[in-house]
Amino acid sequence: MVVNTQSRSGREAYALARSTLASRGVVLAESHALSKSGRLRRVLEQLLERGTRRILVGGGDGTLSGAVGHLLGRDVTLGVLPLGTGNDFARSLGIPADVEAACDVIARGYAARVDVGLANGRPFLNAASLGLATAIAKRLTKRLKQRAGVLAYPVAAAAEVMDLKPFRIRLKADEQEVEMDVLQLVVGNGRYHGAGIMVAPDARLDDRRLHVYAIEAPSATSGRDGTGLGQLQDLATLARVALSLRSGEHVDNPAVTSLRAARLYVEATPAQEVNADGELIGMTPMRFEVAPAALRVYAPAPS
Repeated sequence: MVVNTQSRSGREAYALARSTLASRGVVLAESHALSKSGRLRRVLEQLLERGTRRILVGGGDGTLSGAVGHLLGRDVTLGVLPLGTGNDFARSLGIPADVEAACDVIARGYAARVDVGLANGRPFLNAASLGLATAIAKRLTKRLKQRAGVLAYPVAAAAEVMDLKPFRIRLKADEQEVEMDVLQLVVGNGRYHGAGIMVAPDARLDDRRLHVYAIEAPSATSGRDGTGLGQLQDLATLARVALSLRSGEHVDNPAVTSLRAARLYVEATPAQEVNADGELIGMTPMRFEVAPAALRVYAPAPS
């Protein structure tokens, strides 16, 4: 077991997870409480070199996403202890946020095969995004997440939304090509991102597809981009879409374009920073694809 004690509840959960797993009959050959993110890579490499077949990782989505890069292509089963702010990968899997309940999932031993998203070859579990979500990710400091918890996301969004500017994207999604002016683009592997925001109501971690949604910028269409009235139009559109993001009803909003694809190529003007699972990973252009059934993970058994 490897736990990131810098995650929001990692330090408190480390001892609880050890005792709970022991009470469920799960014997830990090793357990590591890591206070520095750089040590995660070294510990995982050492475990894999020793032939470890079951690795439990405690932390937030960023910690899990970083770990997956080392586990792809290995005969390893991942156990998830959701200890972060968003915990969207666990949410997509149906793993409870409660540490003891998450340990129960591991103890029952059912393993599912799930897809992994790739952004220019870099693995991600939940979603990659451009625009508002990336600006929010940059503002989500460790201190803000520790102090505000899930409220850190709306706090960061409120601080960024007034400076938001539309940008033009060109998408090549399998055989389809789309060009539009947008405020945000999200490329999802799982069902959730941003602490419970739904990428698409029918998205699954094993459907071998990326689910994409783009929030269009009405100010660009009306020719009011860069004006005060145009900014009001964009803010009003974002507010309407935001009200339906947690229910998945945003896909029916006329300002939202949704599509599915196994492969996606994205260009943006001006070039945009890309955020994947809360980490900034580079600039556009960027190629996205699915590594199908690439990860084995403990999950609730199908009912």
